[in-house]
Amino acid sequence: MDFLLDPLQYDFIVRALLAAGIVGVVCSILGVYIVLRGMAFLGDAMAHTILPGVVAAFLLGWPLAVGALIMGVLTALGIGVLTERTALKEDTAIGVIFAGLFALGVAMLSLRGNYSIDLAHFLFGNLLGVSSGDLLLTAVLGAVVLVLIFLFYKEFLVISFDPVLAETLRLPTRFLNYLLLILIAVTIVVALQVVGVALMLAILVTPAATASFVTRRLPSMMIVSAVIGVFSGVVGVYASYYLNIPSGPAVVLTATLIFLLGLAVAAGRNRRGALETSAPEAA
Repeated sequence: MDFLLDPLQYDFIVRALLAAGIVGVVCSILGVYIVLRGMAFLGDAMAHTILPGVVAAFLLGWPLAVGALIMGVLTALGIGVLTERTALKEDTAIGVIFAGLFALGVAMLSLRGNYSIDLAHFLFGNLLGVSSGDLLLTAVLGAVVLVLIFLFYKEFLVISFDPVLAETLRLPTRFLNYLLLILIAVTIVVALQVVGVALMLAILVTPAATASFVTRRLPSMMIVSAVIGVFSGVVGVYASYYLNIPSGPAVVLTATLIFLLGLAVAAGRNRRGALETSAPEAA
């Protein structure tokens, strides 16, 4: 029992656990839509494109989340406009914006003399450094994302599984697609301090991908994904405390191990099902 209770005597550990729990729920639930719609590359790109906003806020002494949120929303809108009004395919437009803005962020950061430590902080997060203000902002933005997902649950469900039906029902698909992009941007801001830019994709996609091995029903997938996300966050914080490893990578490694376990279980189940199906034919 002391193993679990000893770290809780430190306020920064408690804040880290709360932040990891919030991020685990928000990212994992939204991540289900990202997995279902095949938007993993978009999520990764948007995580990297917020770097200039984060660096600008850092250099100006603003809260990092402010710069990240502004840049994230602008990027989401920019990707939508570029793919709608040009002949570029979506992945090409994303790739161009992703590379350009990430390079801009690194260049801006290099304006400081020694930027390697700052860059590592942005890229891999600093979960154990979450302040009370950071925690409050994370909770508020996370609540906004979850409320909007709840309010537009049916609409997101339709455009994710059957875009043609969405057009037939005359749903505002353009608005919904932009809203989903903005929610991804806000969620990235929520998770920024926990896992950083470089590891953002893992926390958005891995719990949802693991949940897809367990169930195909959207509500169940969201619940399972959220449980995996929270568990990964909590285990990651304890691993960081006891093993003296960075907190962001610890969270991601935990989620990845759960994914590999789920993959092995799913593969074994499919193998047994194939054997049971073929056995009568062989007889």
